[in-house]
Amino acid sequence: MRVYRYFIIYIFPLFIFLHVRAQTDTNRLAAIKPIIKIEPKREFRGVWIATVVNIDWPSDVHLSVDKQKKELTDMLDADQRAGINAVIFQVRPAADAFYAKSREPWSKWLTGKQGQAPDPVYDPLEFAIVEAHKRGMELHAWFNPYRATFDGNFKSLSPRHITNLEPSWFFTYGGIKLFNPGIPEVRDYIVQVILNVVDNYNIDGVHMDDYFYPYKIEGQKINDDQTFKAYAGDFIDVKDWRRNNVDLLIEALGDSIHKHKPFMKFGIAPFGIWKNMAQDSEGSDSHGGDSFYELYADTRKWIKEGWVDYVAPQLYWHLGYHLAPFENMVDWWGDNTFDRHLYIGQAPYRAFEIRSKAFKNPSEIPNQIRYLRDNPRVQGSIFFSNNSLMRNPLGFSDSLRTNFYKYPALPPVMLWLDSVAPNAPKNLTAKPNLRGVKLKWETPDTAKDKEPVYGYVVYRFNGTDTVNLTNPKYILHIQYNADTEFMDETTEKGKTYLYVVTAIDRIKNESDPTPTIAATTN
Repeated sequence: MRVYRYFIIYIFPLFIFLHVRAQTDTNRLAAIKPIIKIEPKREFRGVWIATVVNIDWPSDVHLSVDKQKKELTDMLDADQRAGINAVIFQVRPAADAFYAKSREPWSKWLTGKQGQAPDPVYDPLEFAIVEAHKRGMELHAWFNPYRATFDGNFKSLSPRHITNLEPSWFFTYGGIKLFNPGIPEVRDYIVQVILNVVDNYNIDGVHMDDYFYPYKIEGQKINDDQTFKAYAGDFIDVKDWRRNNVDLLIEALGDSIHKHKPFMKFGIAPFGIWKNMAQDSEGSDSHGGDSFYELYADTRKWIKEGWVDYVAPQLYWHLGYHLAPFENMVDWWGDNTFDRHLYIGQAPYRAFEIRSKAFKNPSEIPNQIRYLRDNPRVQGSIFFSNNSLMRNPLGFSDSLRTNFYKYPALPPVMLWLDSVAPNAPKNLTAKPNLRGVKLKWETPDTAKDKEPVYGYVVYRFNGTDTVNLTNPKYILHIQYNADTEFMDETTEKGKTYLYVVTAIDRIKNESDPTPTIAATTN
């Protein structure tokens, strides 16, 4: 995941491949609607929480456990207020771990020293999952697959670090160690690392960023000649072989994740350009670096083959940008989803860049949201990164809270994973009391697919309203647990309210509603 410009060598080479060529699509810019529509009932509203070099959390490696926890819950509270319904939590920045049940050592960005556990010991991932679910947010565990170190200080690595246990699995590039994707044991190892989290944690998804083979650095060479000789098979071109190595990992992950947990979502946030049209007629109307030729990542193939459930391209460019216009890239990815989900990676952090004039315009990201909402093949956004969002650049977080994300939203359903909805809850009651209205219901009958209920959605209408479950303004509460009661403490005295409740499963398929129940407050 791209970070800040002063980390450009290792984790944010966003613009180093772009070539100067003007290309502004004024017709598309003119088509942006100035009128804000009611936001959809289903939309992915995500944010990346980056732990590498403490970008988002924890803010300092010397924080006590209690302060780490408070910092994270404060962050999630702010996300909830902004309307976020999914957090992408980085758990493996560099072959290390922000979780306790790991074969890899604790991350140095948690405690200051790789391999050193927090004191007292706790499990940050488990804590984050519980707290996110309390707030009606999904949590996707974010893995960097191939980066093994972040700098050249190899002596500081834990003796248990995989570079010390299996030194032949790595090559050095740009001063850091990277897994060699051409070695079959490397791919197997990464699959097992991720499956360990899938099996042991109640995460909602597995998420990977854009770092496969390394971004090019002038004068550097990928030292995989011997690996190519050993494992080339029928491949003659090393570039085709490298792409196939990454394909093998993605295919194996997609198969394995879904075999272990059929409801588990698997998504990738690639570099924003697959290929340029000048390179391939199927490429995008853009003129920059690409993932296919430069990173050996055939991201379009992964979607087409159904190996991933969603793709979140990092479109960190502004509307009308002459090399890769945001609107061009949204349209291209929308035309290449192959019935999988598309969430657009957006960049509120760029409002803090001194030279980023376009992102100094308070309307830039709001206009981007309007544009992507006009494309029916786009199901939402993910913002980079959490701290940037919390800093409320140009009032953008306020715009989310009061406008774009004013009402709650359920994540979009993935019908290829599960298309069977739960049955409706039973015997809903609504009883006024001094605090408001107490709702109770009974667990639904077992669904046809035998999947247990995962949570509920409570809707509230004024006494004169028409019951309409398609409008998110009537969603009062979304919960990710099987509790069968809810206290509505936001009522006004002397008013009549209508309530219905639906059940949701793990994929967020929604049941039919209960019969409508009326309650008049005292």
